[in-house]
Amino acid sequence: MRRRRFLQIAAASVLVPGRAAAETVWTGQALGADASVSLSGDRAAARAALSRIGALLRGIEAEFSLYDPASRLSRLNRNGRVRASGDFRALIAESDRVHRLTGGRFDPTIQPLWRALAEGRPEGPARALIGWERVSATADEVRLAPGQALTFNGIGQGYATDRVRHLLAEAGFAHALINIGEYAAIGGPFRLGVEDPVAGLLGHRTLTGTAIATSSPGALSLGRTAHILDPLGGAPRWSSVTVEAGTAALADGLSTALCFMDAEEVAALVRADPGIRSVMLVSSDGNLITI
Repeated sequence: MRRRRFLQIAAASVLVPGRAAAETVWTGQALGADASVSLSGDRAAARAALSRIGALLRGIEAEFSLYDPASRLSRLNRNGRVRASGDFRALIAESDRVHRLTGGRFDPTIQPLWRALAEGRPEGPARALIGWERVSATADEVRLAPGQALTFNGIGQGYATDRVRHLLAEAGFAHALINIGEYAAIGGPFRLGVEDPVAGLLGHRTLTGTAIATSSPGALSLGRTAHILDPLGGAPRWSSVTVEAGTAALADGLSTALCFMDAEEVAALVRADPGIRSVMLVSSDGNLITI
């Protein structure tokens, strides 16, 4: 499944005065989305760093892909338990953080319900399997309750984006725009256009060292149901949600969960967590609220 894009590069990166304009670009695919990295600096060093991205992303897909039966996630869903890798432990921890922040509105155990709706089966038995608190994760192993299955589709692209950003930062680069389904910046500024499926282009956000993600429930449907599902049983409140945060994983997970929270709840969340920089909420009639 490919996700429709609601974030687009609105202009070339704005370079710091005096910086050499050498820019090296990598393009590819990862986790069902087109991916790209634009990296400023010495071209030979940039090419060497960018050459490592493909292997990194293949490794992440081998962990979290729902479509690869050999992935660690597929084996967990099939067998109910799997040995934990470093990436798997890290994404479990990120998911737990977003789950707690949103009062359970982000929950990777939504997968059986997603499958039931996609296949036209009754949702009751699948909804009874939802419950992040029943997932057991230790340093060595992850276990699911009987019948449970996980999906990281609401956070995995953000996690992959963060991993690529970390790779480039460790290599010493100070100016890069990473797009692995979500956007993250090293340095900046970078100007991005933000789009809603109803209202069209909403405006622009400028990233400097932060990340941004957009989710839109109406971008895909499961029969008569939006493809983004509320673990607590609510209906989407917004046409789209855009979150800017310190990490792409946090922005990605929150943009999914905030689709089901009202503006007051979102504002309280932004005040409570300094990692959240801003949220753009677009109603079904195209009205924009920026928090």
